[in-house]
Amino acid sequence: MENPTVTSAKVPFFRPQIGDAEIREVLDTLQSGWLTTGPRVKRFEIEFAAAVRGAHAVAVNSCTAALHLAVEALGLKPEEIVVIPTMTFAATAEVIRYLGALPLLVDCDATTQNMDLEDVERKIAALRAGRLPRAFPKDARVAGVIPVHVGGLLMDITAVRAQAARNGWWVVEDAAHAFPAAWRREADEPWQYCGSGSADVTCFSFYANKTITTGEGGMAVTERPELAERMRLMSLHGLSQDAWERYSGGHSWDYRIMAPGYKYNMTDIAAAIGIAQLARAEAMRVQRERIADRYRESMQSIEEIELPPADSNRIHSWHLFPIRLRLERLRIDRNAFLDELRAAGIGFSVHWRPLHLHPYYRDSFGWSPDDLPNATAVWERLVSLPLFPGMRDEEILRVVRSVSELCAKHRRIAVAAERA
Repeated sequence: MENPTVTSAKVPFFRPQIGDAEIREVLDTLQSGWLTTGPRVKRFEIEFAAAVRGAHAVAVNSCTAALHLAVEALGLKPEEIVVIPTMTFAATAEVIRYLGALPLLVDCDATTQNMDLEDVERKIAALRAGRLPRAFPKDARVAGVIPVHVGGLLMDITAVRAQAARNGWWVVEDAAHAFPAAWRREADEPWQYCGSGSADVTCFSFYANKTITTGEGGMAVTERPELAERMRLMSLHGLSQDAWERYSGGHSWDYRIMAPGYKYNMTDIAAAIGIAQLARAEAMRVQRERIADRYRESMQSIEEIELPPADSNRIHSWHLFPIRLRLERLRIDRNAFLDELRAAGIGFSVHWRPLHLHPYYRDSFGWSPDDLPNATAVWERLVSLPLFPGMRDEEILRVVRSVSELCAKHRRIAVAAERA
């Protein structure tokens, strides 16, 4: 058998699937004479809204921008509180800080890594009792909640919305990983698609390694026309009309500054890539699902790891395939495991270091590891393996073999004797 530690071949963590359709769309855009926000952005918005069964879509230059526009449009104010999971990327929290509000961190479910709704209740009770870290006044208003669908496995949004309704909160979904994806409570219920009115605003990412890409980009989707109008206005300096409207001949050359907005617009070049990617989004999702199924089948007997959950009541986007090391069965820690995985030529990532373990949130808000124990424990075991459409059979086998051989090499003797 080939030794993965000496081979020169590499398996990347991600490889974008860009084909002739994307190239043609971009070339047509370059030859059209219009490169920035214009007709292709409008087309991308319409087609994306249809794909998620949503009403209004606003294309922007990142999911971070979409999240920022969403909380601004919903009227988030300084010193208000927004409930978010600690197991998330920086953007989920920093858009709250942009507006001077406070992110209240909540623990994750130990299996799915999604936000634990029971811990939401515990954290709110602790807030009202004055038992949270010093940064959170017990009489502060809680304005909303931002659930995150980790890896593309959807939370029960019906439960999220019910909890929010009981408390008078708005809901903004961080769906950076979750296109296309859907959920249902029971097998006989219809699928509910992420973005189809599942939240006040749902925010998607088209970053380079996401399930569809525009290189950089994002989309905010909402059923509420007033939110769409505000987000569109604020996405381009708060101007009453954009450049395409002013210069295309169908509108007045004049404009007004309606509010101090941002520079968050998407370009037609980016939208051209997105249009082509969107046309085969489901086909690429199916490819990722098949790779995830092969991983799960091939690695289910490796006792030193836990595999990510699958759920028959979820259409999983499979943006990530995060395994969790059973460190009690291994003689090395996660970081040493990653060093050897890298030496074997296997790309990887870790999703994520929880926010409360970052210096800013630890020092500014007073969080400690014990405040969010599930996230504290699970992050030390996380490894995200390569998963992308177009992944070759030999690459899949290489990943499985490398993980299996590393686990066998570093298996604790006591565990091996127990199995014998």
